[in-house]
Amino acid sequence: MDISVVVPLFNEEESLPELFEWIKRVMNENHFSYEVIFVNDGSTDNSWKVIENLRQANPAEVKGIKFRRNYGKSPALYCGFDKAEGDVVVTMDADLQDSPDEIPSLYSMIMNDGYDLVSGYKQKRYDPLSKTLPTKLFNATARAVSGIKNLHDFNCGLKAYKRDVVKNIEVYGEMHRYIPYLAKNAGFKKIGEKVVQHQARKYGTTKFGLNRFVNGYLDLLSLWFLSKFGIKPMHMFGFLGSLMFIFGFLAVAAIGINKLYDMSHGLPYILVTDSPYFYLSLTLMIIGTQLFLAGFIGELIARNAPERNNYKIEKEL
Repeated sequence: MDISVVVPLFNEEESLPELFEWIKRVMNENHFSYEVIFVNDGSTDNSWKVIENLRQANPAEVKGIKFRRNYGKSPALYCGFDKAEGDVVVTMDADLQDSPDEIPSLYSMIMNDGYDLVSGYKQKRYDPLSKTLPTKLFNATARAVSGIKNLHDFNCGLKAYKRDVVKNIEVYGEMHRYIPYLAKNAGFKKIGEKVVQHQARKYGTTKFGLNRFVNGYLDLLSLWFLSKFGIKPMHMFGFLGSLMFIFGFLAVAAIGINKLYDMSHGLPYILVTDSPYFYLSLTLMIIGTQLFLAGFIGELIARNAPERNNYKIEKEL
């Protein structure tokens, strides 16, 4: 099969028939073999009934997955990726803001140009300023942290993947924003971008609020930490803990030496415990010890994790 189109959705009953007919027209015009996997993320409208009707009319091209409740976009993509059988997997939103006309060129970039992943870039957006400005700041931060400098829109729903990519990454929580970063961490380095058309929303309202930007930064921090120290937590916690403990110990020693010097020269002195610096130094030593122990415990957990040697082997001879 040439292409799997994964469409996560929540309350999009009005747009689904039009979206499928648009995808179907593009696929037939380009003679692609394809499947469309609709993942109904706990919709409360008639979205699932629409998917059932589409499936009945197009049994070879339409697949459906229905969640019992709303889990979020990442779980929907994870389940869609698991079912995908195409050589190229394309994801798009169900609100008609992503154009299926982009699919042939995305497919060509994967199959002919050798990209592992191609992310859409909605250079001209039909969103309010309150949405576009935080998006620009968010993407600038994501580029800096991930090291993927050529992407302008990490969170664009329109993406194309080599099949191996979606089978070797785990999208969980709200990590769908960082799939390019997940792919890079999994060893897929050829990540490209294509300017795509952004359609104005035709039906319904957006399902995302401004809180996604706050959650996005927290997820980015978690992903960065896991990619750097997930396997070797001692490298971070042990280093910081040792540094703080040594600094605190040297500070306590300096306070004691200073008192001994004053005593030996008949100078006025105060008790070590009367100095505020003593308590600051002691606090540093305690925190340093705690950090070191946290790293040690994390190391024990990592060494006993079942996936600790789950290396992604590309080829064998």
